[in-house]
Amino acid sequence: MTVWIIFLATILIFLALDLGVFNKTPHIISSKEAGIWTGVWVTLSFAFSGVINWLYSNEYIANPTGIKPAVATIKYITGYLIELSLSIDNIFIIAVIFAAFKIPQKYQHRVLFWGILGAIVFRGLMIYFGVILINKFSWMTYLFGAFLIFTAVKMLFKKEEEDFNPKHSLVYRMIGKIIPITSHTEKEHFFTKINNVNHATPLFVALLVIEFMDMLFALDSVPAILAITSDPFLVFSSNIFAILGLRSMYFFLANMLEKFSYLEYSLIAILSFVGIKMLIVHYYKFPEWVSLGFIALALTVGILISLSRDRKSE
Repeated sequence: MTVWIIFLATILIFLALDLGVFNKTPHIISSKEAGIWTGVWVTLSFAFSGVINWLYSNEYIANPTGIKPAVATIKYITGYLIELSLSIDNIFIIAVIFAAFKIPQKYQHRVLFWGILGAIVFRGLMIYFGVILINKFSWMTYLFGAFLIFTAVKMLFKKEEEDFNPKHSLVYRMIGKIIPITSHTEKEHFFTKINNVNHATPLFVALLVIEFMDMLFALDSVPAILAITSDPFLVFSSNIFAILGLRSMYFFLANMLEKFSYLEYSLIAILSFVGIKMLIVHYYKFPEWVSLGFIALALTVGILISLSRDRKSE
């Protein structure tokens, strides 16, 4: 538990510094600033693989699956890359939500900060129960695997989601029944008083819609990483680092999303691979380097093809 407490405390310190020091004053985050922070989070995430190796080498953390330090390190990196790649779809949806509710750019970071804090709590609960289910009921791996393949097929044949409107969502309608919603922002505040009546501002509504969408995406991402390992610490830490880097990645990629249109096919390939891996796990286990290599290759090919097609279109 000591390692868990230190890890969670460190994450909370990072978040406190983020909101209380580096982003104390709301401002528009430039592509350069977002690029620097994206590099920082990616570097920290990969550097943490060294911590993983150290923890498992010295047996400072519980090792319920009995894996070797080198294997734990590869599983962590593989899980992180899966979560990072699947979070790209989240970026598309976040951009649509911010545009729909007309959230000023300088307040978007505040919304994402609290949204990611909520996502950490929810992902933790999903991982906890997911690990319990897989360890208690071995047939759950087949269910998760089938679900991931179904999701991949659905993504392959889905129609364009240009008609997605957050204001027509169930969350928006439910909020409206509980508290009145104002159509204008009140600086960085989530609530405001109009005629002595509390109203939810667009920032609060956008926050809850983003939280709800993250719950839906977690239904894909959590089973995907459980296909790599059922070790709670590896699953949670790789998930958390991917989530923490999502904010800066959003501001870095928000204006370049169209350039990476072929990454969708990389995500389909990754989901299909981990789904098949779960379906055959009791009959054949892929070497750890195969999983890591396939995911890295799928992402690289998707990025290169996207950039190549974008240059040709220009």
